[in-house]
Amino acid sequence: MSITVLIIVGVVIVNAVTFVQFGADKQRAMRGVRRIRESHLLQLAFFGGTPAAYLARRVYRHKTRKQPFSDQLAAIAMLQVGVTIGLTIAFF
Repeated sequence: MSITVLIIVGVVIVNAVTFVQFGADKQRAMRGVRRIRESHLLQLAFFGGTPAAYLARRVYRHKTRKQPFSDQLAAIAMLQVGVTIGLTIAFF
């Protein structure tokens, strides 16, 4: 298997886990039980789950009004876009 396929599979897995974790956190919030740490959700986004994080926020209507969280997620997304542009320029 090529490195490209492994990276794509890894990103798909991270996004699936991110989406599920946002849903689980929403359910925990509704039940009033212990929540998933915001730092954990942001780490998942940092390691490639940003698209799923934004989708889950919309689907579950979760973490949409938390300003520090939203700002941190946006910063992660901007960093990832910058790195992607930089790598594209460097290698293509």
